[in-house]
Amino acid sequence: MESVAITTDTTFITNEGEKNLRDRFRVLIKDTRFFDVLVGYFYTSGFNALYKSLGSAERIRILIGISTSKQTFDIIQKAQSSVQGAFEFSHAETKEEFSDTVVDEMQNSEDNSNVEEGVNKFIEWLRNGKLEIKAYPSENIHAKLYIMTFVEGDKDVGRVITGSSNFTQAGLIDNLEFNVELKDRADYEFALAKFNELWQNAVDVKDKYIETIQNRTWLNNTITPYELYLKFLYEYFREKINIDKDEIEVTV
Repeated sequence: MESVAITTDTTFITNEGEKNLRDRFRVLIKDTRFFDVLVGYFYTSGFNALYKSLGSAERIRILIGISTSKQTFDIIQKAQSSVQGAFEFSHAETKEEFSDTVVDEMQNSEDNSNVEEGVNKFIEWLRNGKLEIKAYPSENIHAKLYIMTFVEGDKDVGRVITGSSNFTQAGLIDNLEFNVELKDRADYEFALAKFNELWQNAVDVKDKYIETIQNRTWLNNTITPYELYLKFLYEYFREKINIDKDEIEVTV
């Protein structure tokens, strides 16, 4: 019996070798007019890895889930009180949870010009409307979905990438991931319709992001020269500081 070769137009991206998700995005984004992102976790490090390539895109929408220890506590409380239905934060709670995740990331990020440049660009695009960011007030979003709508007259309408990668430095480059690029128009249209449905019911956190960066992180614009000097001293000497807190005796 003669064997029949089966071909597929599917592309897998695992971040192994030279085939990482960041570089694949950079190729596709050249022709992208609208870039939509749906992820369970968002970190500015993912934006930092791509924003230079996104300069020509007209619109970027980022939709994230909310998943925190507070949420776990509230879910337990919900189960104990036998409340039925999916748990959702209020809009105010959603914004506060999002703010806390931004603060946590900035506290653990490197204090360098690349991080600062990326965050400043993120805020600039939020303010001029090029970038929009929302949070979904439910614990149920665990998807990783990236939708690229190409410029009119391009080879096809757009592409979808879905799989395991969150919009982070680790998800785009560092981790071993398993993502697939979908090129069929029906897949693109289904993904975009579902994204738009979720986007409609999500909470706008643009102002909360800007407020959080400026008021709760080291990138705020109210740092005095003296505070900056203390920060410099800490960063310079922190590896030499070796204090065992358990050995410190506090006397009253």
